[in-house]
Amino acid sequence: MPLRPVKELVAEAKNRIRSLSVEEAQQQAEAGEILLVDIRDIRELQRDGRIPGAFHAPRGMLEFWIDPASPYHKPPLATDRTLVLFCASSWRSAISADQLQQMGADNIAEMQGGFSAWREAGLPVDKEG
Repeated sequence: MPLRPVKELVAEAKNRIRSLSVEEAQQQAEAGEILLVDIRDIRELQRDGRIPGAFHAPRGMLEFWIDPASPYHKPPLATDRTLVLFCASSWRSAISADQLQQMGADNIAEMQGGFSAWREAGLPVDKEG
């Protein structure tokens, strides 16, 4: 049986999740309505920079960090605010948001276009020293 293309999985996930534009994400983050969650690898953050105020939760630990019953749980993810996931281009974040919804999280969305779209829109980025 051939592998299903990841592009197909992303498209299916995007049909099941909520997406915000970078402008909506910025406005809602500044208003304290959402928590931006950066799921990129630490090397991506070091190379490309970070969105100010975003919480870093690497993709490989996301399910463990969000689950209050997990020994790896991170309290900042236990919030009533919507967690808006983003990666470099919104493929990983779409699949991740879908997975968290399957776990029962209902305060999940993803940012369209990811960090790349944020940067291209000229929105603030903190570069690593």
